Amino acid sequence: MDMDQNDTGRRVVLVTGAGTGIGRATARAFAAAGDRVVVVGRRKAPLEETAEGHPGIRVLAGDVGGSGEPERIVGEVLGAHGRLDVLVNNAGIVRGAALGRVVAGDVAEQLAVNLVAPVLLTQAALPALEASGSGVVVNVSTAVGQRAWPGASVYAATKAALDTLTRSWAVELAPRGVRVVAVAPGAVDTPIGEHQGLSPEQAARVRAWQLAHTPLGRIARPEEIAWAVCRLADPGASFVTGVVLPVDGGASVA
Repeated sequence: MDMDQNDTGRRVVLVTGAGTGIGRATARAFAAAGDRVVVVGRRKAPLEETAEGHPGIRVLAGDVGGSGEPERIVGEVLGAHGRLDVLVNNAGIVRGAALGRVVAGDVAEQLAVNLVAPVLLTQAALPALEASGSGVVVNVSTAVGQRAWPGASVYAATKAALDTLTRSWAVELAPRGVRVVAVAPGAVDTPIGEHQGLSPEQAARVRAWQLAHTPLGRIARPEEIAWAVCRLADPGASFVTGVVLPVDGGASVA
């Protein structure tokens, strides 16, 4: 281990999908609070941008959905820091398509990244989270999982399933001292539209639809979602588990 003995009392946080958007903002927020953060993503360069200027952030390139990767990632974290206190399952992908144009490969990829990867990574991290004595799992879901999203039904379904995992794990893991919570963002200013291959015109139509269904009438900043993640993971929230918190400008209740 290459642990810094002066840091043994600080929490260790693992954030997936931390190269951009919500993951980047979340990693930086934890680091600003004094936590030691490990950021994971498929591409190293964006992770390095996340870590730039934040000495408390360590970069770990990896595919959370790859065979053997959950165990390797957790092993790297423990090798570097000797503990794991908070796991943020943030990595996710959207492959939008209306029914009738859904491609089997896109369905499988969304299930693998949005649902299977959090299951296997949380399972690999569980012994360390339990050993922490105050371990927390924060799943990043979506407000869309609580309502309809025409044209992205598979994505919405994977996130609705993640909500169910959150509630089930909260009950299952409470006796082991591990809390499980979720944040359900609404429309957020992230590159997710670009990542799913939308043209500027298509992205603009999606944004217009989101704005029309958001009572506060604006798009959230990633930092606003990161605030909710950090608050739910905070020791002060020690009696909060099983909750799926919408941070969506009122979209889920409109």
